[in-house]
This record gives sequence, structure tokens and C-alpha cells, in this order.
Amino acid sequence: MALVTPSSVLVSTSELALAKLWAEKLNLLLVDRAPLSGLYLLYDQQGLALAHADLPKINPVRVDFSAGAMAHRLQQGGGRGQALAKACGLKQGVSPRVLDATLGLATDAVVLTSLGCQLLGIERHPWVAALVEDALNRVKGEADLAWLEEGFQLQAGDSTQAMASLASAASFEPQVVYLDPMFPSSDKTAQVKKEMRFFRDLVGKDLDADELLAQALDLASHRVVVKRPRKAPELAGKKPSFSLVGKANRFDVYALRSLQGK
Repeated sequence: MALVTPSSVLVSTSELALAKLWAEKLNLLLVDRAPLSGLYLLYDQQGLALAHADLPKINPVRVDFSAGAMAHRLQQGGGRGQALAKACGLKQGVSPRVLDATLGLATDAVVLTSLGCQLLGIERHPWVAALVEDALNRVKGEADLAWLEEGFQLQAGDSTQAMASLASAASFEPQVVYLDPMFPSSDKTAQVKKEMRFFRDLVGKDLDADELLAQALDLASHRVVVKRPRKAPELAGKKPSFSLVGKANRFDVYALRSLQGK
């Protein structure tokens, strides 16, 4: 699939003052109607979202930590017994500091934060980082999500270029580095939700993902965890210490030191 060129506009239907701040931050032109084609950012009463002018009937992509699929996963995801938590080394008395170097829409990062980890998320696409930042802003002051404000940091930047520098700028020393690069999809793979096509069109394929592993292994003090499609090759062709394999995905774990409780 060819990468769709995003429009250089931010469409606002309400909250003009906040929309103007986002337009200035992202160097976008603030307008009141959608472009004729392509991806664009939308700001409405629900916050910032990614939309597609050619697919107006499909809901925009929006990050929401207090409702919808994210809220359901936080409530029903399996806690520390889920594969993500096990792969990152969470257990009784152990809640490691985790750097998510390929943050995306922050789903896994927020799950780990909800389980007690201090987490730094790094996202290189400015629009995606903005979607996450806007979601964080919307939940400020919500007592039920106070743990998110306390435990989650967001850093915009490219982990493939300067993972260690970005961590240092945030004064963050990760015990675990988590990688979930965008994997090229094919017609034979499971159908991607229509809304997520927007996201894939925007960020493209992480063809430079192999560059992440060496940096992660240098930076993490205890382990590196890589999320992969179940039958995909290892990142950078490097065999992990062990893997946790599920129906659709697996977690390749590169163990450097044993994670111990405080």
C-alpha cells in the first residue's frame, strides 16, 4: 500500500482556541472544512483525531484512555497474567521502568502503566504523538486515571536515530525497552480494522525497525521485548533468549539481567 500524503491542514468544528494551539504546534493551516482528499487532522468536541477525506463514513482515529476499547482492555485484559506483562518481567514486587520506543497509539504503554510501571513512550510521527498528548490532556484531573498522569511520560522523537539521547532528555533510565514496529501487512494477514487503515497510511511501514534492536540492547539494563506477528522473522535476525507465543502475535524477549523486586 502506498503511503498517503497527509494534508497540511487542521480542520476545526469547535474549540477554536485549542485547535489554533495544535495548528501552530504542528505547523498546520487551521480551516473549517475538510480537504478534498487525503489524511487530515480534525479537532472537535471530543478532541484531536485523524480522518480521511476519501473515506468520510469511517470514524476518525482518536486516542481515548477513559472509554471504548482502551477502557475495556484495562478492565478485562488479564492484569499481570497477560503475555505483555509477563514478557516485560512484571511479577509480584517487580514493576520495571519501561521505555516504549515505538509508542504508536500507546495501547500497550498504557496497559503497562496501569499495572504499576513507570513508562516513557517515544513516538516519531508528530501527528501520532499529538493524538496521544491530546488524550493525556483530556484525562488530567480524572481521579480514576491519576496513575496515568503519575506514571506515563511522552517524548516526541525518532528512536531509530537517538533512543539513548531521548531517554536521557527525559531523565529516564529504562530497565526494559519495548519495541512494537509496524510490520508490513499482506492480503493473507488478518483484516485490519477500517479505522486503523488511517494509522497505517499515515506512518507507513517501519522498514528501519532493525536499527532499533541494537540501540535497545545497549540502553536497557535488564531486558528488551519485541512484539512480532506470530510467524514473522526475528528483528534484525537476532535470536531471542525466549519467546511467548500467542494466536496472532509473539513476544521475543532478550534477557540481559534478572529483574528482581525492590
